[in-house]
Amino acid sequence: MASQFVRWLQSPAAREYFFSTHFWVQVANWGLPLAALADLRKDEDVISGPMTTALASYSLVFMRFAWRVQPRNYLLFACHATNATAQLTQGGRFVNYWYMGGKDKREASKPIAEKAADAVQDTAKTASK
Repeated sequence: MASQFVRWLQSPAAREYFFSTHFWVQVANWGLPLAALADLRKDEDVISGPMTTALASYSLVFMRFAWRVQPRNYLLFACHATNATAQLTQGGRFVNYWYMGGKDKREASKPIAEKAADAVQDTAKTASK
């Protein structure tokens, strides 16, 4: 199996594939899921519900496309499967924070000094408007 793959890598078909848009478009497309995975560490209050829904829907549609096209595009499928998973996770975090009491739990667990600092910042923002 490995020797067959090495022979393919040395063939003109491999060079044609690696120097075509069929390869580089999918490689560049990995920017979306990598950014989504990095965003999993950010606070829930910065998650955009509509954007997360749009990106998850986009990736689910293109997962189907990558699977249905002949020959199957496994690189594109893996890219969109990763992005869909990350976006659906973000969507769950968004719903939990804004609609399932996650925001209230976070506020309740803050120390008094942090709550006071947040109140001062909110007052400063209001006064500067």
